Amino acid sequence: MSENEHRRTGLSRREVLRTGAVAGAAAAFGGMAAVPASAAPAQGRPAGGRDDADLALVNGTIHTMDADNTVASTVLIRDGKILAVGTRAGEHGRRVVTVNLHGRTVVPGIIDNHNHIVLMGNRPGHHTPLENASSIADVQQTYAERSAGIPAGAWITTIGGFHRNHLVPPDQPPRLPTLAELDDAVPDNPVYISEAFSGPSATNSLGKAFFTGRGIPVGDDGLIAGGFGASPTGQATLALRQTLLTFDERKRGAVDAVGYGLGLGVTTHLDQGAFQAANAPSDGAAHEDNYTMHLPFLALHDEGGLSARLRINFLHMESDPATPGLVERLRNQFQFFGDDMVRTGGIGEFIAQGTGTTFAAAALRVAEAGWRAEVHSLSATDFQAEIQAFEAANAASPITDLRWVIAHVPFITEDYVDRFKALGGGLSLTGWRYLAGSPSGNGPPFRMIVDNGINTGMSSDGMQIAPMNPWLHMYYATTGLNARGVLINGGQQISRQEVLRLYTRDNGWFLREEDVLGSIEPGKFADLAVLNKDYFVVPDEELKQIRSVLTVVGGEIVHDTGEVDVR
Repeated sequence: MSENEHRRTGLSRREVLRTGAVAGAAAAFGGMAAVPASAAPAQGRPAGGRDDADLALVNGTIHTMDADNTVASTVLIRDGKILAVGTRAGEHGRRVVTVNLHGRTVVPGIIDNHNHIVLMGNRPGHHTPLENASSIADVQQTYAERSAGIPAGAWITTIGGFHRNHLVPPDQPPRLPTLAELDDAVPDNPVYISEAFSGPSATNSLGKAFFTGRGIPVGDDGLIAGGFGASPTGQATLALRQTLLTFDERKRGAVDAVGYGLGLGVTTHLDQGAFQAANAPSDGAAHEDNYTMHLPFLALHDEGGLSARLRINFLHMESDPATPGLVERLRNQFQFFGDDMVRTGGIGEFIAQGTGTTFAAAALRVAEAGWRAEVHSLSATDFQAEIQAFEAANAASPITDLRWVIAHVPFITEDYVDRFKALGGGLSLTGWRYLAGSPSGNGPPFRMIVDNGINTGMSSDGMQIAPMNPWLHMYYATTGLNARGVLINGGQQISRQEVLRLYTRDNGWFLREEDVLGSIEPGKFADLAVLNKDYFVVPDEELKQIRSVLTVVGGEIVHDTGEVDVR
């Protein structure tokens, strides 16, 4: 079954959007260019990729991100793929649905090569990102808009993906909203805000009544203590999961998560899995059931309602050097299996616990199975042990064609970059330090890595300790400034053109789909985003406010704020 035939079965995208869930997610933009929660952006708007019409975007500034950095004014789409660039609509003999861009900037759909969108979709309550809020007032506005589109009494939650650092001016100590501030904004819905993996957290009066009724301590100001292990935050998150998460709620959350990404122009996600949940207070924001958490997304796909591309890695965190779980995964799972919308990937972002003997054994098993591996590096030394283990695995079973990846790499050195490049590896970079980084806790060395020439791409690592919004990561990569305006990554900035290329064309390599994704060229999938601002010329601070006003996936309009003329 072709991509377009599959999309015409079951629930249509317009029917999904008509529920208001995606529009509710669009309203979660922190008060910046928000869409009212009652709006259904794509309802009644014609889509391309249909058998009876081509889709033409005309009169635009279309950055194709091809090898020559071609900028065109027109792109023509047929049957889900780019038919022509720079030609006049109507020259190819079929009825044409035309989008008049009136000079707007268009870029290829953003590919996020390392995130946790499946965790985001499985959050309890109506998860509402706060990564774009720059004040407590923004939080209040975001939550008020969210509450307007959901039933009274329904939970509004934000679990991970933000930091109190960006909720107050730089000259004030970072803090979360108080119970009174949340009550003022959302008197009729319980609220739960939890920072990073394990808090601290905050709630309003309705939320406090729920938690204290279950023996979970909440301060008079609405604060809930955080910490790894069975902390009050861990107890609170578990209580919400156990109370709220039905399968239908998970499906709704998946629609919200995908819709939020589409509003930012993100059209493809490579999900990196979760830690296996124990259904205990020690579970944090990064825990879920690895064996069922994909099912809501797969159900949407079966119904024709999955509006962005999803690639799935399998995370393994075993401490046993025999790695029995990994062995069974490699024996029984197909890699790169699926269709153009949903496909499996490799093992990652962990292949084992730690970087010692078990890690080396796991690397060898992944190499022998001919699988792709992805791990992450966060310290000044862990990348050394990882690359040494990869070299040992390669000596026994070559990995140079398998495209192994190390993510984050804030402190990697060029000698180890060279060693990894010799293995055919790639580095996934992220601006996660934007939220809470410092001059000593900074990185990654963008400039050194890009200049080195190793395969490199960008990612968000959202939504625990990092935001999902790619434009925040591009802001950090190009300015070196953190969320409080402090220069923490000086000398490692890269250009806007370079970081956009890492988020688009260069990210095709990480999916083994560079021939069909990442640029606006004939024959490639028609994934693109029409931006609300000109990314290449706006002041640095306005990079944070960039959104997509119209997003196309496979030639179909899947996000539309109504700001462009479609006829």
